[in-house]
Amino acid sequence: MRVLVVGQGGREHALVWKLGQSPLVKQVFCAPGNAGTGMDGVNVDISATNVEGLLKFAKAESIGLTVVGPEAALVAGLVDAFEKEGLLVFGPARSAAELEGSKVFAKDIMRQSAIPTGASQTFTSAEAAEAYIAEREETRLVVKADGLASGKGVSVCPNKAAAMEAVNRIMRQQEFGDAGKRVVVEEHLDGEEVSILAITDGSTIVPLETSQDHKAAFDDDRGPNTGGMGAYSPAPLITPPMMDQIISQILVPTIDAMRKRNRPFKGVLYAGLMMTNQGPKVLEFNVRFGDPESQPLLMRLKSDLAEVLLSVAEGRLGELPTLEWDPRPAVCVVMASAGYPGEYETGAAIRGLDAAAKLPHVKVFHAGTQLKDGRVVATGGRVLGVTAVGANIVDAKLRAYQGVKCIRWDGAWCRHDISDKARKHTVSE
Repeated sequence: MRVLVVGQGGREHALVWKLGQSPLVKQVFCAPGNAGTGMDGVNVDISATNVEGLLKFAKAESIGLTVVGPEAALVAGLVDAFEKEGLLVFGPARSAAELEGSKVFAKDIMRQSAIPTGASQTFTSAEAAEAYIAEREETRLVVKADGLASGKGVSVCPNKAAAMEAVNRIMRQQEFGDAGKRVVVEEHLDGEEVSILAITDGSTIVPLETSQDHKAAFDDDRGPNTGGMGAYSPAPLITPPMMDQIISQILVPTIDAMRKRNRPFKGVLYAGLMMTNQGPKVLEFNVRFGDPESQPLLMRLKSDLAEVLLSVAEGRLGELPTLEWDPRPAVCVVMASAGYPGEYETGAAIRGLDAAAKLPHVKVFHAGTQLKDGRVVATGGRVLGVTAVGANIVDAKLRAYQGVKCIRWDGAWCRHDISDKARKHTVSE
């Protein structure tokens, strides 16, 4: 069959690369794609939120399965439009995508289903939010824009002044536009973050291997929040008994709650968790593959991804054999443009990609890149995800950073401590 992947980031490159390995797949298209997806598939110049254009293309090219990457396309109703035309598509419908599209909706679901999460209040005016912050005894709070903000709508505030400033930026200055019409002010949770992704067709739930993202821009988790500066899999912090607890207390109740609200969830449910002293608590839900978690996860997946995603689209996930995984860990290091996550520079030519590609067990996934005049140039904030598999986590990290050292462009930078957290939870290497 012919497959269409919608999106243009590192997650989409990883999906294109993995789907292309399936014996079921003859050709993989990516809309709009990047320089990397153009190497591993065929790019199509259609925006991820151009629902009509994507639908027209899928019909004209007899696409057998469409895989939706970014949340904006899901919230825009891309899945609904495809299903209405009888086309197979992987991802949740618009009503289910609200689990990521609205922090307020997600909090309501968790509150009503007794799913563990931080205590919070929702506000529709800056004055009310500021009054609440002023009255709180806690000085550390988290302020979240309600809607989609490209992973940047969450401010972790060390004091009340920072929380007030976050409310000002989101609600008064409208830094994220309509996404900031409502804010959630939440207690600050202490612990380590982990990413739990599960594939579901609305009834059967199949958790993927564990992973851990690195949201803060700089080493030692310092600096502003980003879309993710790197990830690794598996996350040894999550033991099998802990995973069982996460499934029973978080994943199953969430899928049940969505079904009861007549918003059946189909696709990838991503639970961003904080592992607190009281157990796992939900920080956020996403409704698609994580980025950069997808890169190490798909490097480790041995099962046929096309068959997995097709079984979800056809509602027969329960018939699928148990997923097979490479037991070796994988590490993804994100290389970013100067200035990211603020205003960043673009247009610089990237050197050394061929050298990195020759390294064993290393794959460079493109995110913010384009091919211009025969050269790959940086066009985004997060530009590349250099990903490697190794005999152990130390070896995987070494291989990933060897790949990073091959690659250069003006202003390129990365964190240097991706996966170090894993070592303190690993009994033996």
